[in-house]
Amino acid sequence: MPNTKAEVYDIIERALFLPMAITILNRDLDSIGKSTLKLKQPYIQLIKQSLKIAQKDLIGIRQELRKRKIKIHQADRDDAFTFYVFAINGYEENHRYFNPRIREQVSGLLEHYLFAAEKSN
Repeated sequence: MPNTKAEVYDIIERALFLPMAITILNRDLDSIGKSTLKLKQPYIQLIKQSLKIAQKDLIGIRQELRKRKIKIHQADRDDAFTFYVFAINGYEENHRYFNPRIREQVSGLLEHYLFAAEKSN
């Protein structure tokens, strides 16, 4: 039997970090559009394809959260940590994430989706 608790936390973390990665991809897309690069189109195309894949995954993750009756919200944030509350089947859990760890996780997701977009072409 698979470790369902680890699976749930994996889904929760993807639900936390994937919207952040999508936001960064959208900002990068805007920045590239406004930049003075000579050939913008390859970068724009790569980021758009990455966004499409990431948004599709986020839809699946959100459906899985609804199916498992999991809710997530940010409770607080300071310079070092971000605090979240997870409601899993009616039970609340408080978790804190070290901000550099969040940055590292989001960076990993960006790499994953940029390479996934490259492979799909």
